Amino acid sequence: DNACHNASDAQQTAWRGQHIGFVYQYHHLLPECTAEENVMMPQLLQKTSPQDARAKAHTLLDQLGLKDRATHRPSELSGGEQQRVALARAMANNPALILADEPTGNLDPATSDQVFTLLVKTLKASSSAALIATHDHALAKKMDRILELPKLQGK
Repeated sequence: DNACHNASDAQQTAWRGQHIGFVYQYHHLLPECTAEENVMMPQLLQKTSPQDARAKAHTLLDQLGLKDRATHRPSELSGGEQQRVALARAMANNPALILADEPTGNLDPATSDQVFTLLVKTLKASSSAALIATHDHALAKKMDRILELPKLQGK
């Protein structure tokens, strides 16, 4: 459809913010903000009231086992906690699609499994879809569908 193609950069950015959540390999949390504020940020950018954004942040952080860590800054959180905050941030605007680039790549196996389990649980509860890029074959095997890219020559 040409609506997206003909949209301005600002309109495309607003659409992405409303319909797509991003989880990066490196969480990219705002270091000066608390976990709660990091989860509130995408909502505030979509003009959600601060009260509603805070309530949604509390709900998501609670679902991800971070209720008691909401007022902590990223530097005060473990790697697994930071990645769960990043997941909550990605889910904050109820996106139709989550794009995740190696979301558990920097975590130890036990924490990786915990974060992935929470990701799947959260996605199913919200009826969101996810596209996850990973080199972790054990993680990939837990997916509903796997698409493997061919190896490049000489790599």
